Amino acid sequence: MSVSPITNGHTNGVSRAESSSSAEGYENGKYDSSGSTPYPQNGYAQLPIPSHNDELVNYLYQSGFQTGNYADTQLQVHQNTYRLHAIILARSPYLAHLMSTSPSDGNRRAIYVPLEQEPEITQAGFAIALGYLYSSISLTLINAENARAVLAAGRLLGGMDELCQYAYEECRRSISVHTINAWLGFVASLPLATSPDGTSSPALTAVATNTVFGTYAQRMRDDVLHFLIVALPEILDIHAPQDAVAGTEPTGRDVLLQIFAQVPFEMFKGAVESPEFNIGTDQARFKFAKDAIELRKRGIARVPGAEETVVLAFGGSNFGGSTVHVTRKMKKKPLWKVNA
Repeated sequence: MSVSPITNGHTNGVSRAESSSSAEGYENGKYDSSGSTPYPQNGYAQLPIPSHNDELVNYLYQSGFQTGNYADTQLQVHQNTYRLHAIILARSPYLAHLMSTSPSDGNRRAIYVPLEQEPEITQAGFAIALGYLYSSISLTLINAENARAVLAAGRLLGGMDELCQYAYEECRRSISVHTINAWLGFVASLPLATSPDGTSSPALTAVATNTVFGTYAQRMRDDVLHFLIVALPEILDIHAPQDAVAGTEPTGRDVLLQIFAQVPFEMFKGAVESPEFNIGTDQARFKFAKDAIELRKRGIARVPGAEETVVLAFGGSNFGGSTVHVTRKMKKKPLWKVNA
């Protein structure tokens, strides 16, 4: 029988394999207390093992994270100060690095998390991600309002794949008719990937992965555009008879026009020209784009010196698969004749 090495000052005198085998034997009712018979000795069943792990995790979360009992590390972020525990914080590669590079007086260390350059990480989002280091109960605190901030915080701290995936799924579920404009503003703010020559262009669909969201940035952008181009026309039932009377609720097409009137130009162009945008015939697509551009002139398209137009190519497409083509060109400056 091999003896296990001393760990944290203790040894149980049996190997891990032997310990596991014995435990399985008791669970299956094969051994009595002496281990000399494969049958139960007196008919009494083995008591179920209590959920000690759950009790331990709940204790760590309540007494450790919520209350800060026996803390050895002070963490400051935003305007908040947390009394926490280095052994738990070390689950995060980011915090483990901060602790290894921060001074300590021997009994207590202090670390500062700089989030000035990460506006997507809110106090609530960071607190949920921080609590996740202690317990997965933090997952129950994620909702549509804080999901994106939780995702950003989880990505920053690292080692939280489950939390990040959960927050990302909540982000996807939160995309709706009422929130699409806010989501469009968010994805428009994401930096685009650079081309091989080092330049970036709004026409590129790839999002840079060096943001706090990493690869989730591209996934969220794709989700928002899919909702805008594919899901939204179906949700608004734009192909239903448009019989709205003045003073009643707007039709689905009216709502779609109002949304497209706020879409950044490159996304607007891509959506209108996309073959997945099921708006009807080419003429219907052209009419929709024309009406949207008229609305855009009053708001988002009011770029000094620029003008948006839409063209319908009869007899086939010369614009990459779509007979409707949206452009934005600079207005020519008027020429002044100077008399000699």
